Amino acid sequence: MVRQIIWSRRAQEDRKSIFSYWNKRNKSKVYSKKLNRLFIKAAELLAIHPNIGRVSNKENIRIKVVKDYLLIYEFTTKELRILSVFDTRQNPNKLKNILK
Repeated sequence: MVRQIIWSRRAQEDRKSIFSYWNKRNKSKVYSKKLNRLFIKAAELLAIHPNIGRVSNKENIRIKVVKDYLLIYEFTTKELRILSVFDTRQNPNKLKNILK
């Protein structure tokens, strides 16, 4: 069953911040567009097969690795909610705050 994909406000802000960083760093939107396609494809795959992500310490929350990023999500029978997009090159203690 295909679930409806919902990007939380935090996940939308995370993506926006990631894309902004890469746009400034590369002086181009090419890489940001590529990353966005990867995030969308991963979310679409998770909407069909939500159990493929790694189980986290918090009940009902799973993690899917996409390049250097983690898609942190939860799901029900009707929807897939992307909670955050975490850059794995950050301080790992920040991840603990997200998974509280």
